[in-house]
Amino acid sequence: MTDDQEQPKLVYANVGEFVEKHLSKVYQRQVTDHSDTVWCPEWWRHHEAYIRLDALWQAWEYYRNVVGTGMSVWFLDHADPHMAKLFDPNGPFKYCSVRNGHKGMLSRLPVEPLQPGLVDHLPTEESPR
Repeated sequence: MTDDQEQPKLVYANVGEFVEKHLSKVYQRQVTDHSDTVWCPEWWRHHEAYIRLDALWQAWEYYRNVVGTGMSVWFLDHADPHMAKLFDPNGPFKYCSVRNGHKGMLSRLPVEPLQPGLVDHLPTEESPR
């Protein structure tokens, strides 16, 4: 987009507004303690959920302006895969429930710090193996 073209105005000011006013109405699901679909009312406390939902909001703001198949692309390529991960009982909301709210967080993945200079020695697509 060039400088003289105006950016489309956002419908939602932020991801929180998008989730509350739009996504929660689009994805109506039974999310109880006895369901295979989980959700945390305090979704923003879960880093993975926040990033996925922020990406969904940004993609929605883009695809809503694509005439024709924009919303279909948004659902098939963005919303449905992300929401399947978020609703998964083993996903980021594993220890939370709608009835009992935010109960806990999953542990971070165990990692060792990247050693200085290590990346310089890793093979690249251009280097012979």
